[in-house]
Amino acid sequence: MLVQDRSAPKSPKPHARTIPKLPTDRFSESKNLDCSAWVSDNLFKITAVFLLIVTVAALFFLRNVGDTAALLCFEKKAIDLEKIEFPHINWNSIAPITDKTSRYANFRSERWIVVSVSNYPTDSLRNLVKIKGWQVLAVGNSKTPSDWSLKGAIFLSLEEQATLGFRVVDYLPYDSYVRKTVGYLFAIQHGAKKIFDADNRGDVIDGDLGKHFDVELIGEGARQEIILQYSHDNPNRTVVNPYIHFGQRSVWPRGMPLENVGEITHEEFYTEVFGGKQFIQQGLSNGLPDVDSVFYYTRKSSFEAFDIRFDEHALKVALPQGMMAPVNSFNTLYHSSAFWALMLPVSVSTMASDVIRGYWGQRLLWEVGGYLVFYPPTLHRYDRVEAYPFSHEKDLHVNVGRLIKYLISWRSNKHRLFEKILELSYMMAEEGFWTDKDVKLTAAWLQDLLAVGYQQPRLMSLELGRPRANIGHGDRREFIPQKLPSVHLGVEETGTVNYEIANLIKWRKTFGNVVLIMYCSGPVERTALEWRLLYGRIFRTVVILSEKKDTDLAVAESHLEKAYKHLPEVFDQFSSAEGFLFLQDNTILNYWNLLQADKTKLWITNKVSKSWTTVTINDNSDWFSKQAGMVQKVVSTLPVHFQVNYKETLTSEKNLLICSSEVFYIPQRFVGDFVELVNLVDDLEIHQKVAIPMFFISLDSPQNFDSVLNTMTYKSKPPANSSTLYSANVPAVHPWNVSSEQDFIKLIRIMAEGDPLLMELV
Repeated sequence: MLVQDRSAPKSPKPHARTIPKLPTDRFSESKNLDCSAWVSDNLFKITAVFLLIVTVAALFFLRNVGDTAALLCFEKKAIDLEKIEFPHINWNSIAPITDKTSRYANFRSERWIVVSVSNYPTDSLRNLVKIKGWQVLAVGNSKTPSDWSLKGAIFLSLEEQATLGFRVVDYLPYDSYVRKTVGYLFAIQHGAKKIFDADNRGDVIDGDLGKHFDVELIGEGARQEIILQYSHDNPNRTVVNPYIHFGQRSVWPRGMPLENVGEITHEEFYTEVFGGKQFIQQGLSNGLPDVDSVFYYTRKSSFEAFDIRFDEHALKVALPQGMMAPVNSFNTLYHSSAFWALMLPVSVSTMASDVIRGYWGQRLLWEVGGYLVFYPPTLHRYDRVEAYPFSHEKDLHVNVGRLIKYLISWRSNKHRLFEKILELSYMMAEEGFWTDKDVKLTAAWLQDLLAVGYQQPRLMSLELGRPRANIGHGDRREFIPQKLPSVHLGVEETGTVNYEIANLIKWRKTFGNVVLIMYCSGPVERTALEWRLLYGRIFRTVVILSEKKDTDLAVAESHLEKAYKHLPEVFDQFSSAEGFLFLQDNTILNYWNLLQADKTKLWITNKVSKSWTTVTINDNSDWFSKQAGMVQKVVSTLPVHFQVNYKETLTSEKNLLICSSEVFYIPQRFVGDFVELVNLVDDLEIHQKVAIPMFFISLDSPQNFDSVLNTMTYKSKPPANSSTLYSANVPAVHPWNVSSEQDFIKLIRIMAEGDPLLMELV
C-alpha cells in the first residue's frame, strides 16, 4: 500500500555521450622506439605516476612509524574535502522567473490543488477537478503516460517542467512524487494564496474543502474563533498522536516514533489559542488513514481493505510550540505564510520525504508565530490492499525520534526566515537526517520562491525555551473523544462507546514519570509494540531490552544475566524520571494495585520465598561458589555505607543471596548509588540474580523496602491452565508466557478485570 506514487527515487539521467571516432591511420605507421623521445613525450605521465607512488609510500610510512601528527594532518585534509559546503546566496540579486513559455502564462488562481500523477486519471482525481473555486495541477514524472489529459486540470509533463526555469529541477528524481515541488512553484507563480496538497486516491467528503478547513484566515469568510490546543503542561512531551483526539486510540499515523505508539490515553485537559495563524492544516482521512507499514501489516486479519472512521464531530485541535505530530502530503492545506514549508526532500526514502518535511516545517513555523492544526476527517481514501514495503520507511523508524528531539532543541540567531531555513537544512545534513543534496535543493528552492515573487514572512518572537505561565483551572478545557470502531491486533471492535477514564488518569498521574524497563525473552517482532500499547498508557515510556537489537522497533541489546549493567544507560537517558521499574516479560504487572506503594523506596520480592532465597555455598555447585567469590570481591571494595548495609543483612560469607529479579523498582534517589555499585562490579561476570539482591541490601536495609510486591502470585512453573493462575487482586503474576499477538489478546481480556478500559485494545 503506497501512500502516493512512491517508488525509490533515481538520480537524474546523465546526458548520452558519443564515442569519438578513431583516426583511420592509427596503426598504419610504426613509431621509432627511441627511449629519449618516448620519455620526452610521456614526461607528464611519468611525473604523475611517480608522485602517486611517493604519496602512497609516505602515507604507509607515516601510519606505521607512528608519526601521528603528520598522519592526522593528512587525514584532516581528506575529512575537510568531505565536509558539507554551506551555500552562499546573494539574496538581493535573484532575478525574477516569469512564465513565458507555457500556455498558462496569463492564468491566475488563488486556490490550487497539487497532485502527482503516474497513471491515467482516477475517479478521485476527476472529483477533485469538480471542486468549485479550486484549480487542479497534475505534476507528471517518468512513469506518467505521454498522452495524459484531464479536462479542467493543468498538466505539467517532464518536458514542460524543464522549460519553466526553476533551479529545483536539477535536484529532483525523474520517477518520484517529490516532483510536486515544481508544481508548488508553478502555483505560487500563478497567484496561489492557498495550496491543498493532495493525491489521486482520495475523495473530499461532500466535495467541499471550505466545509472542513479554514480556507480563509483573515477578511470576509474567515472564522474568527478560538481553537482547542494541546496542553504544554508537560515540557517533556514532544510528540502527540492526533488520532486519539478523533476517536481512534489504537491507530497511529505514519511518522509517529514507534516508542510512542503505546501512549493511547486521551488528554487530561486542553488549553485554547486564538485562530488566524493555523498556516498548516492537516486533515484526517477515513477509510485508509495515513498509517505506517508496521500498523498495516500487523493490524489486519485478512486481505479485506481497511475502513477506519474518525469522529467527524470532534473539535479541531492545535499544537503548541514544543509539540509535534506527523504531517503528510495528501490531505494538507498550506496558507501562503507557510508556502516555504512545501519543499519535499529528495535524499531520504520516498515514504519518509513528506513526514520529514512536516517535522522540519513545523519547527520553522514557530519562527513566524504559526501553528499546526488537525481537523476532523476531510477525505475518504481507499485501501487498495497493495504491498507496503517496510524498507521504504527506514528513514522514519530509525531517525524520526531523534529528529524531533533535535528540532525542538535547535536555535538560530539569523534575522530572516530564509536564512534560518537554510541554516536548519544545513545542520540537518550535518546530523545525518538528510544529505547535502537537500541542502542544495533548499538553496535552490528558496531562490526560486523569491524569483516567482514570494514574500518571506516576518519573524516572530519564539516562545520555546522561555518560562511559560502556569495553566490555571480557568484556562483548562475538557474534551473527551468518542471511542469509534477500529481494527487492532486483527480483532474488529463494534459499537461506539463513551467512557469514563478517571482511573486511567489516576494511574497515569501516579506513574506518568516512572520509566518501565522491560526485558523481552520472547520474539520482540511480535510483542514489542504490544507491550508498549499495554504499559505505555500508564508509564512515562517503555524501554525494551532483548538479546537481539532491533533498531526499527527501538529495542536495545542486552543479555538477561547482565541486564543490570545496561540500566545506568537508561537512567542517564531519562535523568528527570521519578523512578525506574524493571519487569521481565514472563511476569504480568497489575499496575492498579501499585498505587499505594512509596515511589521513594526500593521495591523487590524479598518476602516472596520462591523468588528470594539464601543458599549456603558448601552445599551447592561450583556456579554458586564462583558467584559468591565474585560477590565477596566486590563487597571488600564497597564504600563504608554500602558495606555496613550489606553485612547487617547477610552476616555470613558462606551465604549467597539469590533473587529471581523479574520485577523490582529503583527510585530516583537511589539511582546514583546503583550506578556506583554497577561500576564496582566492573567486568566481573556476576549474574543478575546475584547482583540485584547484593545491590539492594547494600543500598538500604530490607526493613525499609516497600512491601507492595510481597503479595504477588509467584509459581516456579505455570499450571496447565494459565488462566487459573491469574488474579486481578495482586500486584504481579509470575510466570506468564506471551509470544504472539494471540497470547497478548488473551492476556488483555484477562487483565480487563482490573482495568476494563483495556478492552478498548481488543
